[in-house]
Amino acid sequence: VQLQASGGGLVQPGGSLRLSCAASGFTFDYRSVGWFRQAPGRGREAISCIDYSGHVTYYVESVKGRFTISRDDAKNTVYLQMNSLKPSDMAVYYCAPDLLCTESTMRISDIYDDWGQGTLVTVSS
Repeated sequence: VQLQASGGGLVQPGGSLRLSCAASGFTFDYRSVGWFRQAPGRGREAISCIDYSGHVTYYVESVKGRFTISRDDAKNTVYLQMNSLKPSDMAVYYCAPDLLCTESTMRISDIYDDWGQGTLVTVSS
């Protein structure tokens, strides 16, 4: 199952972007969705997730208070609103479905390998 992340771009430090994660060929209903990112030369980092109900969300410490995840099942889309962006947020952002998502953790299967192309977020002045 592959999702398509979009909405990346070039933004100055302190700026905002909203990423979208869209699904084709299947529905997000009753499925958790997570956002991940990979900076150059680094491993993939899990940063936020939302459970199937939309009532449970998780954020990695480095983005708490700046990023907000939400879902619109009618549009089959999950969003990641990113505010107060920092150069350290620069990465390729990916989304993926069907992960463990609680208020304290998020985890995707080790065998998940359908990451797609992701969307590049560049934070630079």
